[in-house]
Amino acid sequence: HLDQEQPKNHFTVGITDDVTHTSIDVDDSFDIEPSNVTRAMFYGLGSDGTVSANKNSIKIIGENTDLFCQGYFVYDSKKAGSQTTSHLRFGPEPIRAPYLIQSANFIACHKYNFIKFVEMLNNAADKATFLLNSPVGPDEVWDELPESVQQIIIDRNIDFYVIDASTVARNAGMGRRINTIMQTCFFALSGVLPRDEAIAQIKIAIEKTYARKGTEVVEQNFRAVDHALEHLHQVKVQKSASSKLEMIPVVTEKAPTFVKEVIAPMLAGHGDDLPVSKIPVDGTYPSGSAQWEKRNIADFVPKWEEDICIQCGNCSFVCPHSVIRARFYHESLLQEAPESFPSAQVSARGFPETRYTLQIYLEDCTGCGLCVEACPAHDLEDSSIKAINMKPKAPQHEDGKKNIEFFETIPVNSRSNVDFSSVRGVQYLEPLFEFSGACAGCGETPYVKLLTQLFGPRLLVANATGCSSIYGGNLPATPWSKNKDGLGPAWSNSLFEDNAEFGLGMRVAADHHLGMAKDLLAEMTPWLEQEFIDSLMNTEQEIGTEMRQQRERVRKLKKRLEEIDDPKAKALLTIADHLVRRSVWLVGGDGWAYDIGSAGLDHALASGRNINVLVLDTEVYSNTGGQASKSTPIAATAKFASGGKAITKKDLALQAISYGNVYVARVAMGANPQQTLLAMREAEDYPGPSIILAYSPCIAHGIDLRKGLEQQDKAVASGYWPLLRYNPTLRKAGRKPFVLDSPAPRMKLADFAYNEMRYKLLLKNHPEEAERLMQLAQESLDLRWETYEHLAEQDPAEFQPTM
Repeated sequence: HLDQEQPKNHFTVGITDDVTHTSIDVDDSFDIEPSNVTRAMFYGLGSDGTVSANKNSIKIIGENTDLFCQGYFVYDSKKAGSQTTSHLRFGPEPIRAPYLIQSANFIACHKYNFIKFVEMLNNAADKATFLLNSPVGPDEVWDELPESVQQIIIDRNIDFYVIDASTVARNAGMGRRINTIMQTCFFALSGVLPRDEAIAQIKIAIEKTYARKGTEVVEQNFRAVDHALEHLHQVKVQKSASSKLEMIPVVTEKAPTFVKEVIAPMLAGHGDDLPVSKIPVDGTYPSGSAQWEKRNIADFVPKWEEDICIQCGNCSFVCPHSVIRARFYHESLLQEAPESFPSAQVSARGFPETRYTLQIYLEDCTGCGLCVEACPAHDLEDSSIKAINMKPKAPQHEDGKKNIEFFETIPVNSRSNVDFSSVRGVQYLEPLFEFSGACAGCGETPYVKLLTQLFGPRLLVANATGCSSIYGGNLPATPWSKNKDGLGPAWSNSLFEDNAEFGLGMRVAADHHLGMAKDLLAEMTPWLEQEFIDSLMNTEQEIGTEMRQQRERVRKLKKRLEEIDDPKAKALLTIADHLVRRSVWLVGGDGWAYDIGSAGLDHALASGRNINVLVLDTEVYSNTGGQASKSTPIAATAKFASGGKAITKKDLALQAISYGNVYVARVAMGANPQQTLLAMREAEDYPGPSIILAYSPCIAHGIDLRKGLEQQDKAVASGYWPLLRYNPTLRKAGRKPFVLDSPAPRMKLADFAYNEMRYKLLLKNHPEEAERLMQLAQESLDLRWETYEHLAEQDPAEFQPTM
């Protein structure tokens, strides 16, 4: 600690028991870190394996040398794709440094574009080593660095090395995981261990870490290690800085003042430096701030081929991060467009002057590739080329930014001009949930995005703690947004155990406010025409046109109330917006709906109130590390079920159907996007409780999320996830209320399951038990399918849910 009574530059340093103290006189350049301690900092990208590799490095060094080790890991709560910073110390004496590294003699940047906006070399000591994962080779990379970075490298005599670890990883079959490659380079450059010994220990650690995932994964990592040093090159440092490039600002000058003064410093890692006076007094933050956080984490992004595109909207529909937007417009708007701006003749007949553009928000894309998997259109001469393809971002980047800027000047298509009963039409609806911090390829967020496209301006969301609270409420960058009129979802987070009651309370409150507003409105006859009052009181608001008309009437009402000097008018002004029908949705994962909050959910559904429930079913506690829930299926492994789950998955759909007055749907976007859209619209239109169970592939399943749509399709094809809708209003109309939207199973459960690591692990480690449980799972599936078929065949008058 700093002794305040000592002269400047005189530090009092104490050990943790605060007994022994040593006073040291230092000058301004003194490095308070001991010279015999290796201090290493690693800047990685969430989910690239950097943190895991560094934890392994600590184990390797701690177990194989006499050195003492310490590690701090700094990252935010985004699910994946955020910056991670690892602080590692190695030394011959016990390390008691309860603070992050301020002066590092080794710095590694595992994500190339970080060097252009993260001030990481400010922490470099004199004669430090800097390792950069770079797609640009050693002869060209110097000219790609910002001028300030070049100057630090020169001034501090930094040794500069590059490796194209991303390419090495792809060639080794490891996808984005560059961890073992960069770890090998660290040991080779730092000298903490002899090179050959370090590589041998890395391979031992790889076997320990990945053996449970199979020999193929282990061999992939071995190949990556063996080829790493072949691609490691030292860069010749110039005598003077020659670059004309500057560091990229955290946010653009167009950002609002609050974003620039409060959110930007947080995004830059300087949140601790903000004075309390900058923080909102009431704790509220502006919505839609994620649009200013241009993370640029994808090396490959979608590129639209307008000549091949059939304008179906599938790519936009499945995009987890709302980075694919479509608009149609009159061709005259293109007069001011950049030369590179893409457009095509709209495919609908009868609109010869109307153009269509599919715009990719390159800087917000995570590169998951789901859009390519969803695209049905191929080049007639080369089937490998689709209407949308993953291409390197760098060549598209500058033109892409100009195109986005122009695209945003094109008016969002009016809902009155869009048929959003089809997937093709939904692509034109503005998403009010955009650029979240969810994992690349997330199976949950496309459903949440669709919710905001359909009902956003009047949406109230009660969110259960879990993944949806992390990617949904992760300050300072908030994905919940608003439209040009300032209207958007109202989102609030609650706990696992009480979110259903919390959401039910939202419905009760909204209904009460509506009643209060109508009572006050009825007393406004001295100031308002009876016809105007009746139009506000008696509108049905069942279709979009009626709600738009009601919203316009409410605008007029509020304007007139502002001119009335009466307490009743002022009171009505505070709740007049409730005259527009609210759409209340309870959103959460299976850990909430099937487990911890199940009693509350049952209570909310039994209330008969007009609430809607969206269960993002990943079949595991995704947010807390992959623990089993009551939604986890038979034969799948998970934490607390490492020997395979032996009990069948709870059938929440049948439980809800048993009430008789609850709308129930089971959906899987990858299997039938149109059925997903239909279920959401029917659920919201139903005047009582509704629940939608949405199959949501997760990294915890042990799959490449780019194949998430394909795996959803297999889940439905095997009968594991039957698509269904139960609509009580059909029964009242004399029609069958229970509809099976998927055909009879056409493949065995095992053909679906053994594409996923959660099933394959048990098959590898305990094949006999895996076979026994898979047989039980197939029997359970067959029995459930028979039950569903029976319900689908029942006469409406005799319909009786079977439990």
